[in-house]
Amino acid sequence: MKKVLGLWLLCACAVSCCVNHTAVNRAEAIAAEIHNPTSKYVLVACHRGDWRNWPENSIPAIESVISMGADIVEIDIHMTADSVLVLCHDSDVRRTTNFRKVFRDDPGKSAKVCDLTLAEIKSLSLNRMHQAAVIDTLRMPTLREALECTRGRICVNIDKGYDYYDMVLALTEELGVTGQVLIKGKKPIEVVKADMEAHPHNMMYMPIVDIQKEKGKALFDSYLEQGVVPLAYEVCWQNNDDDAFVSACRLIREQGSKIWVNTIWASLCGGDGNDDDAAFLAGDPGKVYQQYIDKGVSMIQTDRPELLIGWLAKHGLHSLK
Repeated sequence: MKKVLGLWLLCACAVSCCVNHTAVNRAEAIAAEIHNPTSKYVLVACHRGDWRNWPENSIPAIESVISMGADIVEIDIHMTADSVLVLCHDSDVRRTTNFRKVFRDDPGKSAKVCDLTLAEIKSLSLNRMHQAAVIDTLRMPTLREALECTRGRICVNIDKGYDYYDMVLALTEELGVTGQVLIKGKKPIEVVKADMEAHPHNMMYMPIVDIQKEKGKALFDSYLEQGVVPLAYEVCWQNNDDDAFVSACRLIREQGSKIWVNTIWASLCGGDGNDDDAAFLAGDPGKVYQQYIDKGVSMIQTDRPELLIGWLAKHGLHSLK
């Protein structure tokens, strides 16, 4: 299949520093692996950081997965009322902070990130997820604070952030981390192409394709039909009743892209028995993870990074050269 390279060469410009000379820091080495479709190294992405031990999307949650040896930390962003990007998965802060306590005397106060100023966001303490009543002294970080923390140490996958592409890119350029950031989305090829052509340098980009849903299959088919070759595809599927996932993996390998799967919960990776919790309960993580390696998957987003990294390292699949 003929490859239409224009769009993705723009992506590659952002990480030319990684692929054209020896990497000088760990994040660059990781980015080089993302750009290498033939590498046997399996990249581990941590979902919202180490949320089992720290508040999700917090700086300590990021620091923790860096210390584990993870390759990518996945974060979510939203914009405050005064136009600052902060790390928050939900559109409002009620689940992840002590908002109700802080604003108990103002019952009409909106908890939406977009309705709160940065100062108001910073007045809130983060919750630990295992027990909502446990309040940490930690505050919600800004994207700037997160990127300053991760610079040179780990790559960053920004979820829920493509709508802020220009703003995120300007920040990554200022901090010198553009080549260490992977942003993803479900936008049509033409939209992504136009966005990237507007800038001389770009972050890495990965389309999300839900191959058992109409829109996701249509997006995947558009990449194949137009011959556009992204660095990687994030592949989601709900069940293994058909060969949709197996077929997608074969086509992606033939195209020359990497395959990212989410083992964070079963509904994203084929159903019960295929996720992180199944790997944990099995005793032998390979009973779950090996099936993905066999299909050519080389990027796994997990909620159990220590378990996955340990298993991969034991099998020679997680050692940066």
